[in-house]
Amino acid sequence: MNKRNSLKATALALVAGVFTQPKTSHAASGELWFPGDPPQHKLVYQVNRADPDYINHILGSLRAMVVQYGDNVALAVVAFGPGIHLLATRPERPVSLEARQRIVGFANDYGVELVACGNTLTGLGWGADRVVSQARIEEVGASALMTYQEKGYAYIAW
Repeated sequence: MNKRNSLKATALALVAGVFTQPKTSHAASGELWFPGDPPQHKLVYQVNRADPDYINHILGSLRAMVVQYGDNVALAVVAFGPGIHLLATRPERPVSLEARQRIVGFANDYGVELVACGNTLTGLGWGADRVVSQARIEEVGASALMTYQEKGYAYIAW
């Protein structure tokens, strides 16, 4: 076979291979993911308790997700009920300064979205100044969880 026919045969084999490959998801296909691409993984955490061990488990899980997936995961934390104290500038429940600094660090350093429940704030008589500036306030925290799930986020609650 001469060079020209060899090139034609190679090109034909490549084209045939492209069209006969099974359809697979982006992640399962082994395709490369590059920083700046939309994340392949999405996870939203519900925080509804102010218990220190509970909060530390959630913070540990956030850290593990960042370590495992880096920029290839979108993370969100929705706080309501007693969990709102994790996002408070002056919590009235026993939430450590370290835990509050860690959650703010996740928002600042890794883009973790923080959401505070407006109904919980109203019930406590708190204004927007009582939550960290990195958090956005949604009127209904449960609604924010639902919206994240509708956008393809997996939902984690302890």
